[in-house]
Amino acid sequence: MSDHRLPERDRPWMMRTYAGHSTAKASNELYRGNLGKGQTGLSVAFDLPTQTGYDPDHELARGEVGKVGVPVAHKGDMHALMDGIPLGEMNTSMTINATAAWLLALYIVTAEENGVAESTLQGTTQNDIIKEFLARGTYAFPPGPSMRLIADMVAYTVERVPKWNPINICSYHLQEAGATPVQEIAYAMSNAIAVLDAVQERVAQELMGKVFGRISFFVNAGVRFVEEHAKLRAMGVLWEELGRERYGVQDPKHLRFRYGVQVNSLGLTESQPENNVQRIVLEALAVSMGRNARARAIQLPAWNEALGLPRPWDQQWSLRIQQVLAYETDILEYPDIFEGSKVMDGLVAELLEGARTEMAVVAEHGGAVKAVDYMKAALVDSHRERLRRIEADEQIVVGLNRYEDSEPSPLLQGADGGILTVDTEVEAQQREAVAQWRASRDQAAVDDALKELARVAEGDENIMAATIAAARAGATTGEWAQTLRDVFGEFRAPTGVGEAAAAADSDAELAAVRNEVERVSEQLGRTLKILVGKPGLDGHSNGAEQIAVRARDAGMDVVYDGIRLTPSQIAASALQEGVHVVGLSILSGSHRELIPSVMEALRERGVDVPVVVGGIIPEADVEPLKVAGVAAVYTPKDFDITKIMRDVVTLVAERNGVASAA
Repeated sequence: MSDHRLPERDRPWMMRTYAGHSTAKASNELYRGNLGKGQTGLSVAFDLPTQTGYDPDHELARGEVGKVGVPVAHKGDMHALMDGIPLGEMNTSMTINATAAWLLALYIVTAEENGVAESTLQGTTQNDIIKEFLARGTYAFPPGPSMRLIADMVAYTVERVPKWNPINICSYHLQEAGATPVQEIAYAMSNAIAVLDAVQERVAQELMGKVFGRISFFVNAGVRFVEEHAKLRAMGVLWEELGRERYGVQDPKHLRFRYGVQVNSLGLTESQPENNVQRIVLEALAVSMGRNARARAIQLPAWNEALGLPRPWDQQWSLRIQQVLAYETDILEYPDIFEGSKVMDGLVAELLEGARTEMAVVAEHGGAVKAVDYMKAALVDSHRERLRRIEADEQIVVGLNRYEDSEPSPLLQGADGGILTVDTEVEAQQREAVAQWRASRDQAAVDDALKELARVAEGDENIMAATIAAARAGATTGEWAQTLRDVFGEFRAPTGVGEAAAAADSDAELAAVRNEVERVSEQLGRTLKILVGKPGLDGHSNGAEQIAVRARDAGMDVVYDGIRLTPSQIAASALQEGVHVVGLSILSGSHRELIPSVMEALRERGVDVPVVVGGIIPEADVEPLKVAGVAAVYTPKDFDITKIMRDVVTLVAERNGVASAA
C-alpha cells in the first residue's frame, strides 16, 4: 500500500441530528425513527423553558413550550424521552447550558432507575455559559455561580461518569453572532481557559490531565470552507499549547483537540432556500476533508431552517448528506490531504497570529468572564460589518443580493409550507401534565431535597449530589432553578448595543434616513423613539441588536433592554418611555401566541403606536399577525436594515399625521 493511501479506510465520524419538539413521547418516536435511519448518536434539543429553568406553567414559558425542542420538566419526562433507548450504549449529546447540571442529573437518575450505572453513561452536555452571555441568551444565573456549576459538573463526572464530556466549549454560536474566524478561535480558547482555571480550584492537580482530555469543543463551519478548515487546524495547535504550557498536561491522548460540529445556520437563506442544500454540503467538507482536523461528531442543519422548524423528512435529507459523504466519496481513504500544503500552513499561521493577539486583549480585561462586555460589543460590531458587506453587495449571497430571479420552489408548495408546525394544544397539555406530576409525588421528600439543595448552594461543596437527590425525589426543572435563583440571584447579560461603534459617515443611504428622522422628529416635537423588544424566552438577539444599533445610527432614540421580557413588561416600558414605535423580534416560533399578547398589553395601557415584527415567521402567519394589528412583518429575506429603518420612519409619520418624504 502506498503512503498516499491509508492501509484501511477510516471509520466515519458520529452522525447526529439535532432534534426534539412538542413532547417527550413525540420526541422519543422521532429519535427511534432517526436511529433506524442510520443515525449513530442522539442530539437532544430542549425547549426554551427547559433551557432557562422554567416549568411549562410559568408566565415566561407562555408560547414557548415544545417549540424549539422538547420540554423536560422532571424525571418522568426524561423516562418518556429515553424510552426503549439503551442508555448504557447510546452516546447522547444534550444542548443544555444554564440547567445542564439538572438535565444530567435527570439522565443519571433515569439510567439508574433502568438498572444502568452512571459510570457507563457516555455523551456530552454543552454547558458553556460564557457563550450564552455573549450569543445565545439561555443563561439563568450570574457568571460566578454559573462557572461554579460547570466546575462542579466537571469535577463530578471526571470521577463518577468518566466517559461523559461535561462541557462543550462552543464557538458555534459566536460565529452565528457574527464572529470572524479569529474571534471564534480567540474567544473559544479564552472561554476554555476560564473554565479550566475554575475547575483547577475544585479537583486534585493529578486529575487535570483527565479533565483536559474530557473537554470537547462544538464549532461552526461556514461556507468559506478552505479558511474554515484552516481555523480548525489552528484551534488544534492552540489547544495542545494550552494543555502543555498552562496546565502541565503531557499525555498526547489528553492533548487532542476533540470537537463536534453543526455547520453554519447564519448563512442559510429564506430566499431560494434550495440553495441551502449545497451550502450545507460545502460546509460539511470543512470539517471532514483533512484527517488531522476532522470532526468527531457532525450534525447538519436542514435546508429550511430560515423558514421554520424542520420536519423528519428534512432531517433525513441532512443525515443522508453525511452518509453519502462518508460512504460514497473517498474522503476517508487518505492520510491528511493538507499535510505540507504551503497555502494551508500559511492560512493557519495567519489565524494563529490574529487569535493570539485577540486572546491577549481578553486576558488584559481579566479573562473571559470579566471580558464578556468587551467580547459582546466586538461581536455586535463584526455582525454589523457582515451585514454592511451584504447590503453593499461586497459579499455575494446567491438568491439574496445576486441572482434573485427564481422559479417558484416546489419544496414550499405542500399544505405545510415546507416546515413543521407544533400543535398549539401541546402547551396546555404540558401545563396540565406538570400540575398532575406535582400532585402525585411525595411532596415532603421534594421539599427536603430542595432545602438540602439550597444549603449546599449557599456553601462551597459540590452541588451535583444534592441535584441528583432532588431529581430522584421528583422535583421539577423550575423548582431546581428557582431554588438556585433564590441563592445565586438573577442576571441580565450585556446587549453590546451601547458600546457598538458609530456607523461610517460615508453611508449615503443611512444619511438620507437620518435626515428624514430629524425632519419627522422636528414635527413630532421630540426625537423619534423606538422600543426594540424580545418577548418570551428566545435568546437569539443578534437581529434585535442590529436593528437597535441601526436605529441609533439613524438618529432615533432607542430603548432596548435585551432578552426575556413578558408582554406586560414591554407594554409598561413603551408607556413609560413614550415611544413612537415598537419593534418585536422572535425566532423561536412563539410569535403566534406572544405578539397578540403584546398587542393586547399595549391596548390595555392605551399605547397606540405602530408595531413591527421581525424573525423566523412562516408566510402563513404573516396575515394573521397583520389582522392582530401588526403594521409590518420582516423575515430573513429582508436583509436591508436601512430600508427597514426608512419604513419605520414612514409608519411613525403616517400614524402621527406628519408628511413623510421617505
